[in-house]
Amino acid sequence: MTKKVFTGADIEAFLKSGKTAADLPKDAVLTPSARDVLRDGPGKVVAGKPAPASGGKADRFPPLPPGVPKVPPVPVVPSFEYSWVPGGDPVTPEEIQRFFYSPAIVEIKKQMVHVGHKMWGRNMVDGNGGNITVRVGDNLVLCTPTLRSKGELQTDDIALVDLEGVQKAGWRKRTSEVNTHLAIMKRQPLAKSCIHGHPPYSTAFAVAGIEPPTCLCSEAEIFTGPIKLIPYQTPGSPENATSVGEVAKDNPAVLLQNHGVMTWGSDVEDAYWKLENMETACQTIWVASQLNGGKLHSIPFEKMQDIFKIRRQLGMVDPREDWKECQLCDNTSFQPGAVCQVPGAQVSTSGGSLDPEAEKLVQQLTDQIIAALK
Repeated sequence: MTKKVFTGADIEAFLKSGKTAADLPKDAVLTPSARDVLRDGPGKVVAGKPAPASGGKADRFPPLPPGVPKVPPVPVVPSFEYSWVPGGDPVTPEEIQRFFYSPAIVEIKKQMVHVGHKMWGRNMVDGNGGNITVRVGDNLVLCTPTLRSKGELQTDDIALVDLEGVQKAGWRKRTSEVNTHLAIMKRQPLAKSCIHGHPPYSTAFAVAGIEPPTCLCSEAEIFTGPIKLIPYQTPGSPENATSVGEVAKDNPAVLLQNHGVMTWGSDVEDAYWKLENMETACQTIWVASQLNGGKLHSIPFEKMQDIFKIRRQLGMVDPREDWKECQLCDNTSFQPGAVCQVPGAQVSTSGGSLDPEAEKLVQQLTDQIIAALK
């Protein structure tokens, strides 16, 4: 008896007649296309090829959702940087209000709130500490309010000030430290957003009065460059604003001694990323300093030239490009660890030996202890 051979077309007709695979003869021979039809159903595959749909086009994929282009777009890097029309700042109180509540400005407020929540979630601020600003005009800057936790920040909390710190809009009083941000913006046009925070590891370096060593963390080297230390001034004071403004205009990530840190960028996300880069670098350097006897491996001099090239491509100038090898990655001054000191004795912190008087005192104490034990 000859076995029945079923093709794809045979199986399509078989299924359309109301029968199922269970009705096929036990000795039926199925071609590959027949198996495809049994698997996918009639009208899907014929002779191993996609069946044409109405209009002759393939019907294997669902239609595009509304608003999606028919062809893939050219890839881009998104930017949140706000660009305003020079000379176009609102002037009258009504114009300022309309500007302050316009869709574009409300969207920036939302971004500031989002970053504030991320800062709180990453333990980069405490209590009501830290503040955020975004420049939105020739003479206008959005800023977070005073005495408001960044973890509870809302869009309606954001205030609007001019470059002298005079509040122009917003029902909550602006932060007292806004003038420090404005001092940077006045000196550096690229600083369209500034962030101040108290991340633990970066602030620890600031409290210790130590600039993090360079040529160690590639991410920080690319996006922040060298992290500079600014001597302590009273927070919110004119002296603090002047001191920070002068140093930070050329350094987008700085340490404020006994206070915290400041970063700036082209937009609020960019400034926040630099904050994360700096904090992670400080944490990594501190942990690494506890390993391998404190020996840290620097990025080779020639590889640092590659980092400078990447920075140029990102539009960031690095004054260290012309430095010699001995200058660029000289971290000999970084000596982590505690220094034990006998009260009243002088101890060298430069790697030298103890003061002779201190050694004499230690020897006397040692002799007394040994004598007592005997």
